[in-house]
Amino acid sequence: MRKFFIIFFFTCLANSIFAQDPHFSQFFASPLTLNPAFTGKFDGTMRLAGNYRNQWPTINRAYVTTTASVDFPILKKLVQNNDTWGLGFMGYSDKSANGAVAFNYFSASTAFHKGLDEDGYTQLGFGMQGTYSNMNIYPNKLTFEDQLTPLGFTGPTSEVFNGTTLSKSFLDINAGLLLSTSSTDRNNLYAGISLYHINRPKQKFLGNTDSAVYLLQPRATFHAGGFFPVSANSALHISALYSSQAKAHETVIGGAFQIATDDLATAENPTSLYVGAWMRLGDALIPFASLEFNNFRVGISYDVNTSSLRTASQSRGGFELSLIYIAKPPGSKGIPCPKF
Repeated sequence: MRKFFIIFFFTCLANSIFAQDPHFSQFFASPLTLNPAFTGKFDGTMRLAGNYRNQWPTINRAYVTTTASVDFPILKKLVQNNDTWGLGFMGYSDKSANGAVAFNYFSASTAFHKGLDEDGYTQLGFGMQGTYSNMNIYPNKLTFEDQLTPLGFTGPTSEVFNGTTLSKSFLDINAGLLLSTSSTDRNNLYAGISLYHINRPKQKFLGNTDSAVYLLQPRATFHAGGFFPVSANSALHISALYSSQAKAHETVIGGAFQIATDDLATAENPTSLYVGAWMRLGDALIPFASLEFNNFRVGISYDVNTSSLRTASQSRGGFELSLIYIAKPPGSKGIPCPKF
């Protein structure tokens, strides 16, 4: 009975897991989970990024995802002035069912951006990423049907796990392409495609039982965006993506208006306020605000659920926080790079 229940539980859970393949509304603030080709693609010497998402908080911490990453250009003296070669590292965790299921990942990525013009204002980048993944199941945090009493899930369970933690590790391969271009230092356009889980790693927990094996399906993402000047101290940033994994699909479109304290064309590090919204079609409206100062950018968003799930979620989709820091040498104002 216990073995049957575990197999059934993970078969159902797998359908949620592939749909949750780290999922950020602020996808533009998590470059290495969006496309490995973003590695090293920024104006500076080092980029630090962190993200936190708590999805469906009314359903007992259904999904909590956190990431931390660092990337930087390398071998500057060996590549041409209009080219960029980047290296990056990322760690992140994805916990569901109030921590009963926990994914932990560590990734290393590299990307080469080839300049298509003399100044490097137009670049085509290709990136690769390798990921070590570990999944743990903590049965002592699970609630079973036989624990249900008239007072709630307060009874004992007949399931016996002897404190065992189910664990599985696997290696994952991801890749992506990115094309970006600028006509001046005040604008940028980009478009990219990424493919995650190219090798379709196996997730298996119960010996060699075929029903306990789940092949992680590839996730393909098409994304694009850009920014344009509106006035001397303001700009419009837009971005969109379409992502598909097995039978799960999502389309996100939107933008934000930037207002700076100084002239964006001449100021080195102007303080800026961003206000806007994105929409996940058929699912949620995502108001967004961000503050940029001293090479830091802090962003906050909240998913307002608009789908049929809004009754259970009370229209609360998910709270999200992002932080990006880009180190720049004094006086640096290089080639515009994708920002949203």
